Amino acid sequence: MTKHLLATAALFGAAVSFALASDMATPDEAKSLSQKAQTAVNDMGKDKAFAAFAADDGGFKEKDLYVFCMDLDGVMLSHAVKPELVGKNLLDFNKYGDELFKNMISVAKTSGEGWVDYKWPYPGSDDIRDKTSYVMTNNEGFFCGVGAYK
Repeated sequence: MTKHLLATAALFGAAVSFALASDMATPDEAKSLSQKAQTAVNDMGKDKAFAAFAADDGGFKEKDLYVFCMDLDGVMLSHAVKPELVGKNLLDFNKYGDELFKNMISVAKTSGEGWVDYKWPYPGSDDIRDKTSYVMTNNEGFFCGVGAYK
């Protein structure tokens, strides 16, 4: 009986892990949402776009993806899941060994769009994992990004 209980628990644990993994977006999905965010800012203006990014039914929260936007000085302009970061300068943020925001700004300034790799905590755990964000500038002069775990 104990063997069956352990086997059932192991299978349940594996199923939960698989279910959670299937709810995680791919880098391609992150890039697509970043492109959608750029279009939204260009078409609607930043205020309406930021409201859409934050709304649960705004079409900009998919799986574990969300949109964040930052100016080229490192000030967070919009963050769909951590609004308390808005207005903060995160240029020197380096908690996990990466200067991710400096790197994002560099990509935004030099090519207007691209991938930035960094380390970030994995949801629901203390694990620090590889993550990548696709950042794109827009007509308003700042960039927005969307990240996915690798």
